[in-house]
Amino acid sequence: MQGWQIACVLILGFFSPCLCLRWNVETKNTFYNVMDYGAHGNGKFDDSRAFLRAWHDTCGAEGTTTLIIPKGKVFMVTSLELKGPCEATRVRIQVQGEIVAPTMDEWVGDRSHWIIISYVNSLTIDGGGHIEGHGSLWWQKCRSCPRPGLLFFHACNDLSVSYLSLTNSPGYHMAINGCERARFFHINVHAPADSPNTDGFDISSSNNIVIEDSTIGTGDDCIAINGGCSYINATGIACGPGHGISIGSLGKNKGHETVEEIYVRNCTFDRTKNGARIKTWEGGSGYARKITYEHITLIEADNPIVIDQHYSALHLMANQGVRVSDVTYRGFHGTSANDNAINLDCSSTGCFNLLLDQINIISSKPGKKTHASCNNAHGRVENVNPNVSCIL
Repeated sequence: MQGWQIACVLILGFFSPCLCLRWNVETKNTFYNVMDYGAHGNGKFDDSRAFLRAWHDTCGAEGTTTLIIPKGKVFMVTSLELKGPCEATRVRIQVQGEIVAPTMDEWVGDRSHWIIISYVNSLTIDGGGHIEGHGSLWWQKCRSCPRPGLLFFHACNDLSVSYLSLTNSPGYHMAINGCERARFFHINVHAPADSPNTDGFDISSSNNIVIEDSTIGTGDDCIAINGGCSYINATGIACGPGHGISIGSLGKNKGHETVEEIYVRNCTFDRTKNGARIKTWEGGSGYARKITYEHITLIEADNPIVIDQHYSALHLMANQGVRVSDVTYRGFHGTSANDNAINLDCSSTGCFNLLLDQINIISSKPGKKTHASCNNAHGRVENVNPNVSCIL
């Protein structure tokens, strides 16, 4: 063996144990089951401390870690925060069982959020489990007071959530704030049509978010896209009951808010109060632009296409407002429960570069006809029923 070959063998022999150890650390998957940390899993006793102890080890270990919430168990937890950043390079939470909230009468602490997950990157949540909010008492006794939402993600990047059911939240079901690169798919959200402010998804100050192949039925927006959002994609959403998929509201309290690059495709609005909606407050500022709704199926939907720039009840008639532009509505078909199927109610500053194309919306009422109304709306119409002759 030549000298250089001997040297290579010695070098590899010296470094290879370190390389093997490093590979094992980075690829091992360590599992942490909440039952091993004292959880009861009977739906009666508070399992919050057990969850927090299990999370401490899951988040604090190296490599890839998995927190298991096992099948066949019911876990009652009070207000809970799973907080990062984590030592683990990747974290998985397998929600296989059921997590339930305390009733309103048993609630203690903050009424803004129930389960908070914050500052955790490269997080995956799946498992086919169920999160139940027990919202009915809240809706009856506390319609105008603060009510907690179910699941709140804050500053979580590279997030994946799938195969999860959320039901009967006192407030919103899922909120996404300050997140980048998140994907939600095969999510089932359900609350009664008359449950107040029970949005399916509330998204704010987030970028590159995908929600797809999910069923959402609530008492408010199926998806609400709020200020500070860009590159939001909603695809394959079955929405109903609810208030549709909404941009906004934007500009409340004369605030400055921006939304852009929103894509809503291949969605169904089934007996919803609204369909494709953009809503802004008078007196605000900012913009909502580069928004596309296309290939939309309507089943007895009220207000299938609506821009409402007079969302405040005060009607301040301000000269300024959130600027709405570059909005495309393409490939809508189905039935409207409202004769006014297209309502483009823009502020005095106007909406610009609207495109309505390949739209056929008929009345769900026999013998009735649909029509369109406009106010300061500028754009182009191609192959649209009802006729939108009011566009400028």
